[in-house]
Amino acid sequence: MAGGAGAQIIVDGLVKRFGSFVAVDGVSFDVARGEIMGFLGPNGAGKSTLIRILCGLLRPSAGRALVAGIDVTEDPDAVRQRIGYMSQKFSLYNTLSVLENLRFFGGVYGVPRDRLEERIRFAIDMAGLAGRETSLVATLAGGWKQRLALGAAILHRPAILFLDEPTSGVDPESRRRFWDLIHTLGAEGVSVLVSTHYIDEAEYCNRVALITRGRLIALGTPFELRRRSLGAELLSIEREGIANAIELVEKAPGVHDVAVFGSALHALVDDAATRAPALVAYLAGHGIAGATARRIEPTMEDSFVHLVGAATRARGDPP
Repeated sequence: MAGGAGAQIIVDGLVKRFGSFVAVDGVSFDVARGEIMGFLGPNGAGKSTLIRILCGLLRPSAGRALVAGIDVTEDPDAVRQRIGYMSQKFSLYNTLSVLENLRFFGGVYGVPRDRLEERIRFAIDMAGLAGRETSLVATLAGGWKQRLALGAAILHRPAILFLDEPTSGVDPESRRRFWDLIHTLGAEGVSVLVSTHYIDEAEYCNRVALITRGRLIALGTPFELRRRSLGAELLSIEREGIANAIELVEKAPGVHDVAVFGSALHALVDDAATRAPALVAYLAGHGIAGATARRIEPTMEDSFVHLVGAATRARGDPP
């Protein structure tokens, strides 16, 4: 079974079926104490289903998952008492004020009365809402709602926190501030599993799991996924209208894979130093003069596009 010493979350061969549809397909991983684990994948990849299983909200069809040492199938109530959970949509009541929301969630989580006011003040300060305690949540901007929802989810000081696409639809500055808060929690020993479809957010995680169509296709640090997953060197090919030549580049000698990135093509090749000038000459010989090709360091997006494409081809699924 997966799981190192001190793992707060252990998942082994987890499967979830809805009729004939497999939403989670044999997923295994673990999350250590204080680790920030990012689950990266497109909408519909199975991220939310997986988190709901780990929160004790869905029963798995097969496999096993332990959260804080508790089997999520055998005792989901005990799991829910030990975790914090923030769903895709803000889990706040718009018709209640900031203070009323926090008092409500404090009661739900069983925060002791002698500690509740201290925890509420922490949440308000974290959200930057001092002086707006009586404001209705419906009147708050998205970034404030986001931080307030996080504050509500950790009022009871859980050791494990699940965040399901918490930054969806929030402006970039608010997203960055939110990640600063997540890193603070990780430094305090909280284990965080956060799902996202924003590729740049993967860089903020200690480790990243790439998931598509219910399957885990890669797991490692951002550095490992950027540098080792491609198995080749990367060229950026630039010229006006070069994206239209993707099929031509795919047929060039030494090219393993090609994808469109903005106005350029990124091509995986066996030897960048040799293939760069050869590709420029190849394109010119096919009527596309003036192209440039240079070696670049792969980004998380390069790795993600390559790995998803490879997994899709391996399964024979439609792209």
